[in-house]
Amino acid sequence: MMSSKNRGIGMTSQRTRDRMVARLRDKGIRDEAVLAAMASVPRHIFIDEALASRAYEDTALPIGFEQTISQPYVVALMLESMRGGRTLGRVLEVGTGCGYQAAVLAKIAREVYSIERIAGLLEKARANLRPLRISNLRMMYGDGMQGIVEAAPFDGIVVAAAAPSIPPALLQQLAPGGRLIAPVGGTREQSLCTFERTPEGIVERWLDAVRFVPLRSGKQ
Repeated sequence: MMSSKNRGIGMTSQRTRDRMVARLRDKGIRDEAVLAAMASVPRHIFIDEALASRAYEDTALPIGFEQTISQPYVVALMLESMRGGRTLGRVLEVGTGCGYQAAVLAKIAREVYSIERIAGLLEKARANLRPLRISNLRMMYGDGMQGIVEAAPFDGIVVAAAAPSIPPALLQQLAPGGRLIAPVGGTREQSLCTFERTPEGIVERWLDAVRFVPLRSGKQ
């Protein structure tokens, strides 16, 4: 059940979300589908009550389990780059986290699969998402580095944690013409990178410098 504080924030959050979207436009985000999705998803319900007043700041915030919710600009940049102006059928999110990005993805894709390796965090995400009643989102507990073979191929894959290189299983699950976006690098230096499956093979394109938690294998 949403706390009284979060309900109070919700009463004024549409105006606050609109200001957040205006800042995203100012920073160069142009994809109207992504901007509309971010304007409609209440980010504050995915954040602990003590930090909810900061929900629409352009900053990453802790969500427990040594994980973070990405800053809105990074979410928008990743989804804009992954979408590439295309109509998206099935997409995969690696790292459900608190569930916020999955909720935004569900607004821009026909079908969303999200996989999380931390059981407690996945339960938290389910609780956060329950009031939104999203029908086209499926969440799974598992090792995100392995993807979800039975649901592949995917038109888009978003990886919400950084690795020195992209796990081969994820690239193999990318549909022809599909795009994977992920932070690539170690603990000190990371860059967002898109990987697009073309008839000639995988084409890489590097974007902004970022800072994400590390991508880990296994479950906990």
